[in-house]
Order: sequence, then structure tokens, then C-alpha cells
Amino acid sequence: MVLRDGRTTSVVTTGAVAAVLAALTPATAFAADEPPQAYARQQLRWERCDAEHPAAFECAKVTVPLDYGDPAGRTIDIAVSRVRAGGAKERHGALLINPGGPGGPGLTMPVEMEPLLSEQVRARFDLVGFDPRGVGRSAPVDCDLTADERGVHHPYAPGTFAKDVARARSVADKCWAKAGDVLPHITTRNTARDMDVIRAALGEKRISYFGYSYGTYLGAVYTQMFPRRADRFVLDSALDPALAWRQSFRGWSAGAELAFTRWTEWAAARDASYGLGATAAQVRTAYWDLVARADRTPVPTADGTALDGDAIRSGYAAFVHVEAATHWIVALKAAAAGGPAAPAMPAGVASDNAASVTWALFCGDTRSWPRDPEQYRRDAVRDRARYPLAGDLGATVQPCAFWKRPAAEPATVVDNDVNALIVQNQWDPQATLAMARGMRRALHGARMVTVAGGEGHGVVVAGPSCADDTVNRYLTTGRLPAKDLTCGG
Repeated sequence: MVLRDGRTTSVVTTGAVAAVLAALTPATAFAADEPPQAYARQQLRWERCDAEHPAAFECAKVTVPLDYGDPAGRTIDIAVSRVRAGGAKERHGALLINPGGPGGPGLTMPVEMEPLLSEQVRARFDLVGFDPRGVGRSAPVDCDLTADERGVHHPYAPGTFAKDVARARSVADKCWAKAGDVLPHITTRNTARDMDVIRAALGEKRISYFGYSYGTYLGAVYTQMFPRRADRFVLDSALDPALAWRQSFRGWSAGAELAFTRWTEWAAARDASYGLGATAAQVRTAYWDLVARADRTPVPTADGTALDGDAIRSGYAAFVHVEAATHWIVALKAAAAGGPAAPAMPAGVASDNAASVTWALFCGDTRSWPRDPEQYRRDAVRDRARYPLAGDLGATVQPCAFWKRPAAEPATVVDNDVNALIVQNQWDPQATLAMARGMRRALHGARMVTVAGGEGHGVVVAGPSCADDTVNRYLTTGRLPAKDLTCGG
């Protein structure tokens, strides 16, 4: 596949692999206790990744089947990286790391995670990063999407719904025209299979793992598919595997309303400082008055753009950070009244590669997406009535309604006793506390640490936290807490 800038992806046919596997049927490959030998026993060539990082940061390529149902066929290369364990005697194994997304590149994660882990953990593990299939340096796919088409949140309105449907259809059409030969194979289950090939190629009988956000779902799927291969799994900011994927979108709305209610109470208690209202009801009214005013006259911002009411609503994730959100709303009110321009909202536009893989995974992992656009219209109206802040943003039509092929495999049902440690902020706008509790229910052998009052998406990845000691102890010793814990507050 040739990309627009002239690069070619790493989708190749490896003669040696094909020759070894030619006699294997797909059933033989799936039945094997290990990945097929040609993949499991491949020799990795480790080289310094680049001059910008330390020499100890090494990179290699791991060859995997594009289609695990046809292991003798086409292959792709998965870019992997590592920083070796700090102590030879203390070394326990390899810790794979995934940054989430989906569609996030993970090649540099070892050097990014290294300062966030204790010396004891770094002494015991090779930190191993990888770009998941379709991402970064691992057979990247691109759909040539516009900035508007890369977005997930589009507010519902009767007059613009036809445009929303056309946008969703355009994304699906572009992706299948550009990468239709690869898209059916970009799924979470196949990425989990890639992880198991990486494990085998590293010479490890079992693998440990740190996954963030979407990476928690990937890790949970791995524990379900390869329970005997899973060693010490840390899931930071967990998603409910039972909601994948459309119900995850809709689940953001319920969490947004809880965070919004908390924010109104916080701001009301500080009315003397911010002037948004002396009661939670008054603060709520002030916010919705601002939204209505912005719909009539968009609010100017410092980057020269202007925000209408829907754009302000789309910033609902800000409300988990109560103090920062209050400053933002105060600034918007002042700008709407003719004062200085308000701070610009973060752009947050995904790269074409990240967005393309996001849609491939969201649409290709499950067959649960409705195919009738009218179902999305009805759901958007219903969810907006129930969750005024963001209900329509999660329920409206998405490209998955028009994805050319349904998922090749059913969505993974996660229901096992594998040990894992879940760490979760109480106030997370993307992996909500309710979603993390869903993950905890699915992983019966897990324990969960909730950071009471914790704000934002990410616990370990965000820096020092009251959960750090538990995480480091688990990775160092393999011992989980005796029960679920709450810290902070």
C-alpha cells in the first residue's frame, strides 16, 4: 500500500515465514499452545532507536500475520522497543506498555514510563513498547480524513443531521477505499495476538503489562484470550469491556452529568470569588444562560475563533477539574459580555493515522453498531433529554453505521480470574468510575485502587499519586492488595 507522501507501509510477504507455515491450516495455528514456530522463534535485531534518545533505548521489528486465520499468508512488521531491566539478578521479565487511544503509538513508552516507576520495578522489568498494528511504524493506515472527519463528538440538531450522516458515511467510504485490504484485520483481538507473538519472540513464557485508557481494554482482552500467559497486569483508567464500543460513547454522558453537578456545587461554595451563583442551581443556570447566549452570538477566543453553545458543551470533560473549569467559565462569561477574549479550547485533533485506526478498531471490534441512521437520531434525542450536557455527543451517528464489513469475530466477553490491578481516578471524564467498576466486575481476580477526589484521565501516567505505592509493590512482588482500596481524598 502506497501512502500519499510516497511512503509504503510494511505490509509484506515474508518468504521464510510463508514457507514454514504453508502446511499449517488456520485451525492448526489457532490450536497450537504457542504461536506458529516461524513467528514465535524469530530472531529480533535490536538496534539503537535514534540519536534523540539514550543508547539503551533499542528498537526491533516483530513479524506477525496480517490475518491470523491465514498464518501462511501476508505478514506485517510490528515496531517494538525496549529499555532493559536495571538489574540482572533482580530481573523478573518483560513489561509491555500500551498508551491507549486507540490509535496511539507506543514505541517511545519505555522512556516515558521509566521515570514514573520505582527503581525496584525498573530493576525487575525490561520495559517494552510497541506501535500496535496499523499505527506509527507498524504497517500504518491512513484514510485521508479531514479534521472534521477525525472528530468523535458532533452535536445533534435536526437541521444538521443529514450532514452528520454524510460525514459518517464519508469516513467509512474513504477508509475502505484507501485501506480496505487491511482494515478487517485491525482489531483488538488481533493486537492481543500480536502481543503474544511479541512475548514469544522475546523468549518469555509469560508477559506483564501496563495499559492506559483503551490499553486497559486491550489488556483485558489479552487476559481472556491468553490467561496462562498473563503475569502482572496494571490497568490505568479502565474501560468497561461489556460496553465496547457504542455504549462506551454513550456512557461518557452519564459521567459528564455527575462531574457537572459536582462542579456546580464547588463553584457555588466559592461564589464570593467567582460570582457564578450562591447555590448549585444558580451556577447551573449561569452555565446554561452562557450556552444560550453563545448560540445567539458565539464567544470570541484568544486564537481568533469563536465558540457557539455546542462548542462549549463539547468541552464537558473540563468539569472534572473543578477549579480550572470555573476559571474557564468565568472567562467565557466575561468575553460574552464584551470583555477580553476567552482562552482558546485545546485543539485536540487526532492525526489521520490515529483517527483511521480509532475507527478501524471501534467499528471492527464489534457487530453492535446500528446500521439505521434513524436509530442514532432517536438515541441522540433521548440521551440529550436525559443528559443535557453531552447526551447527544455520545449517541449521534458514527462511521461504524456504514462500515463495509461487520466484525470478523464477535466482541470478546471478558470474564476471568486473572490477577490484575486497576487504578482509577474518581473523576475521570473518559474512563469514568462506573466504567472502571465494570472492568473490576469482569476481572474477578483483580483488585482496584480508587483515588478519591482524583481528577482527570490517568493515574500513574499523570505523575505522583497515592496509588503509586500499591502499583510499585504489585509489579515488584506480584502480590495484590487483600481487598479493593480507596486512597487520597
